Amino acid sequence: MPSGQALRIVHVFRAPTGGLFRHVLDLARAQADAGHDVGLICDTNGGERAASALSAVASRLTLGVARIGMPREPSPFDATALARVSRVLLRARPDVVHGHGAKGGFYGRIAPARPWGPGPARIYTPHGGSAHYGQATPAGRLYGVIERTLARRTSVFTFESDYVAGRFEAMLGDVPHAAVVIHNGLAAHEFEPVLDAPEAADILYLGELRRLKGVDTLLEALSLLRDMLPWEPSAVIVGAGPDEADFRAQARQFGLRGVAFRPPMPARQAFALGRVMAVPSRAESLPYVVIEAAAAQRPLVATAVGGVPEILGPFSDRLVPADSPQALAAALAAVLLKRQDDRAEEARGLAAHVAAHFAIDRMAGAVEAAYRKAVRR
Repeated sequence: MPSGQALRIVHVFRAPTGGLFRHVLDLARAQADAGHDVGLICDTNGGERAASALSAVASRLTLGVARIGMPREPSPFDATALARVSRVLLRARPDVVHGHGAKGGFYGRIAPARPWGPGPARIYTPHGGSAHYGQATPAGRLYGVIERTLARRTSVFTFESDYVAGRFEAMLGDVPHAAVVIHNGLAAHEFEPVLDAPEAADILYLGELRRLKGVDTLLEALSLLRDMLPWEPSAVIVGAGPDEADFRAQARQFGLRGVAFRPPMPARQAFALGRVMAVPSRAESLPYVVIEAAAAQRPLVATAVGGVPEILGPFSDRLVPADSPQALAAALAAVLLKRQDDRAEEARGLAAHVAAHFAIDRMAGAVEAAYRKAVRR
């Protein structure tokens, strides 16, 4: 295939939510704008927000958007989903099938996509997924077997962080085919600063409400902050998730009168609601929320997990250990007690670093180069 020829690309992933969904939409839009024929296959979950986001991009995707029920965990129902994915791929006749996440990578690498002749290039981006499971756990051992088996059907691995690349190398023993690390990227308008809303709280959390994200650690840190600040700290927690009821109960248990829970909203809208952004995660791959907050020049306190140190680069000494309410509280207090001008200057320095390394054009160009390398094989 000539190097400049348009490609037929289908992205396969399960959940149209969170950073993985954001990454796929950004990539699909950039590829469509570059003249490629692009399609998406994903689960039927995600609610109205997912439906709206997919509807907004659908007119640009010449290979369409197919929504198929996909079980989250390994299940006998995977056979039905796999057959439906294959039917979509056979109609699309792709040059490239790009699987994202553990389930998207499973379907994307084994679903038949051509009735005869050479099959398409099979690209896989884990987005954390299987790598988050410890290899000593039953789930970790199962996913390890699956990933080692599917590695032989992978044309190119694209990892969004050095961290996930390292985890997969440990899981597989070695990555047997071409592999490349391609960091997520943002559009130019996302580097415009976001200013505090007049009613901004001291601290903002934005993300899924689940223990993996460390919201319980943040709530305990807020209880400790009361002894570190000359005022009662306030916080806004924006998001939804399976552990929301537990977190609301924990906030009541700690007597955190200044904590408000808000439903999901666009990131830049949420950023204005808190003077300092807290990212207390126990595990991450390369979280968009950290890149977005840094780009928007929001003061940031985050944990040193996954690919977060790769985002902060020379500023990674600001990170705190996960699962330590004491360290998180101390870091939040230190930032809140700084002069506003000093906080803004530190945020501008981090934003300049992120702008130089996390642009969407760079991401899309590197992914296309990986595709073309795989297609030429």
